[in-house]
Amino acid sequence: MLMLVVTIIIAAVVSAFAGGLTETQKAAPQLTMDVAIVNTGHSGSSYILFDVKGTSEPIPTKDLKIATSWTKASGEMGGGVCTVGEWNTNVAIPGHEEHGFKYNSPIGFGKGVQGKQGINTTTYGTGQYFANYTLVAGTTMKSSPAAYEMSGYGATDSYKYAVGEYWKETNIDGMMAILGKEWSKLRAGDTVDVRVTHIPSGKVIFTKTVGVQG
Repeated sequence: MLMLVVTIIIAAVVSAFAGGLTETQKAAPQLTMDVAIVNTGHSGSSYILFDVKGTSEPIPTKDLKIATSWTKASGEMGGGVCTVGEWNTNVAIPGHEEHGFKYNSPIGFGKGVQGKQGINTTTYGTGQYFANYTLVAGTTMKSSPAAYEMSGYGATDSYKYAVGEYWKETNIDGMMAILGKEWSKLRAGDTVDVRVTHIPSGKVIFTKTVGVQG
């Protein structure tokens, strides 16, 4: 009889635990976005843009991980991961952080972003940094490659980074943070797989294969 009681108690505990896991797994929010990736070979017209069309609830970006992967016909591969604390979301121009060239990519705009909303690296508000804003319908996330005077992406040659006073080979810009260090090899017609994971639940809440535009 004692064994039967113990068995019943254990079964109840296991059932409750499993039920708790189920509830946790069901907690993942829903996310709908349009994504555009453009590489023209120049900084001013190249970008990655996430346009949030809808969410089941406001989603703090500190709870999200954005991962990308791509493979060209030649076999070259690349991709990136953006999440709080990862090296490649800490976009910086070494030696010039005091001028504002340091932020977490992608940058947020529109609804769900608190405080000042600037349009370039020297005017971004901290509320625009990835992990500091919330996704709702009407939020956009965007990053572009860096170029400063005669250095950076497309400054001297298309599809290449020119090393100069403000750009070194070890630097990371907003595009590299999301698409990987070799993102500049992407051309019109290539495709990029984009995946967004909700960290608290461990669930992937968005996937899309995006065609690169030129």
